[in-house]
Amino acid sequence: MLFLEGLMQYSFLQKALITSVTVGIVSGVIGSFIILRGMSLMGDAISHAVLPGVAISYMMGMNFFIGAATFGIAAALGIGFVNQKSRIKNDTAIGIVFSAFFALGIILISFAKSSTDLYHILFGNVLAVRSSDMWMTIIIAILVISLVALFYKEFLVSSFDPVMAEAYGLNVKFLHYFLMLLLTLVTVSALQTVGIILVVAMLITPAATAYLLTNKLSKMIVLASTFGAISAIVGLYFSYIFNLASGAAMVLVATVIFFIAFLFAPKQGLIFSEKKEVVE
Repeated sequence: MLFLEGLMQYSFLQKALITSVTVGIVSGVIGSFIILRGMSLMGDAISHAVLPGVAISYMMGMNFFIGAATFGIAAALGIGFVNQKSRIKNDTAIGIVFSAFFALGIILISFAKSSTDLYHILFGNVLAVRSSDMWMTIIIAILVISLVALFYKEFLVSSFDPVMAEAYGLNVKFLHYFLMLLLTLVTVSALQTVGIILVVAMLITPAATAYLLTNKLSKMIVLASTFGAISAIVGLYFSYIFNLASGAAMVLVATVIFFIAFLFAPKQGLIFSEKKEVVE
């Protein structure tokens, strides 16, 4: 009741709820492809690599979306360049690039202490979201979901069988970097909600939960978006009622949902699979 009363009275809580649910939905959409492609580390890398962009944006008085998106895209391109132009494998390239970007971000943050709060950048503060940030998040979500719908078949084929995708004439490399661009946009849109450190959890955990419940990509996307939205709503509730960090609360709710599915999923759940083995 206290949460509902606050929702009716305070505009900041309304904006927080709309922004959180939007982030939860779009994270589930893009996270489904990240899970299928085994690119969880890439999501982690981009989420950390945007920090210097955020710091520079604050110091120059710009919207942090601009700087964060620029550095996120640069990190994705940098990882691909190092991987393709050397013997270094993809996971090693990811570690080198994102750690360098993150370290640069921390140094830049130290020069911007008067204009920003490192804690909120790292862990999010959705209760302080502005109307401009909310609308930017909504616009990014609509853009990303629309592009995923438009290129759904291409993403589907290239995710499950890149060789067959190339045989059909699809530009697999372009689709990979295009997906990285969408991932960067989603990551940037989630910064205010869950922060740099926790954004990868909202990208991965709801999608991983859906992966345990279905073998069909379209259903996986719907389930992941639903779990992301539920995590956002319930996490925001606990954050408001108990004065907890909003991003951390959302991630913990998403994790609880995952472990419920991990235990009780009809075909993939630990308990049901063990029962099946006993019967056999």
